[in-house]
Amino acid sequence: MEKDKWNAFCKFKSEYKNECMHYLDILGYKYKEPSLENCAAQSFKKENASFFKEGLAVLQEEAALAGKTPPYPVETPIVYNHSWDSISQDDEIKLIVIGDNPGKNEQLHKNQKYLVGLAGKIADNFFKKNPSFGIDFRKNVIILNKTPIHTAKTKQLDYILKKDADGSFKKFYEESQIFTAQKTAELQKKLDCPIWLVGYSELKPRGLFYAYANEMKNLYADKKEPQIFLYQHFSMNRFLIDLKDNYDQSISLEENLSLLGIKHRNEILHF
Repeated sequence: MEKDKWNAFCKFKSEYKNECMHYLDILGYKYKEPSLENCAAQSFKKENASFFKEGLAVLQEEAALAGKTPPYPVETPIVYNHSWDSISQDDEIKLIVIGDNPGKNEQLHKNQKYLVGLAGKIADNFFKKNPSFGIDFRKNVIILNKTPIHTAKTKQLDYILKKDADGSFKKFYEESQIFTAQKTAELQKKLDCPIWLVGYSELKPRGLFYAYANEMKNLYADKKEPQIFLYQHFSMNRFLIDLKDNYDQSISLEENLSLLGIKHRNEILHF
């Protein structure tokens, strides 16, 4: 990375990490590095949470059970992506990939990384099978989400929102999306690389990530052709199925992806 791009990336990850630590603090948890054994943030519950006094992790576990997800321990309610700390100035960032929110594997204390489950493996394999992109998914891609708030499945955020009696969590949740969108756009404009938004159904009005979508539209309102492309999520192979269903054999894979990403962007974000 050139020095100005490296500095922009370092600024981004520092600010995002600080914000995730701040979110944990608001919710009554302490941030702990993944390298520290038996130190999951969940184990350090405090008494001064701003809302959800019983603990957000309790509601995240309830949401999982209500969604028929097998029981599992919530270890990190708010997840900062520690894989960013492995990126060096010698690495070239070619793409920003944005999922939904951290899932079961991502929130494990020992991980605290994005897209490390099955969906991440599908994405990694896609680039390995298509070397024409010249992208190593774990070295040349910055992986983000639309919020750092964990749930086992994205739809389970709705369960937590319904338990929010006074709107405190809704405000907190939407602010996390707006902050993430702002920092993502700021970084993308410095790095001058494409953004792939994977998973777009909840970007629609009344969707779980409409606050994120609306902020992105505002941030790129002055761009005629922003480098933003929308795709179906890697999970359940939806990305590959959608690509196959819309594939034009007369043009290259890269051209197919570009056209498909713009098509979905026009449908969902209307630009």
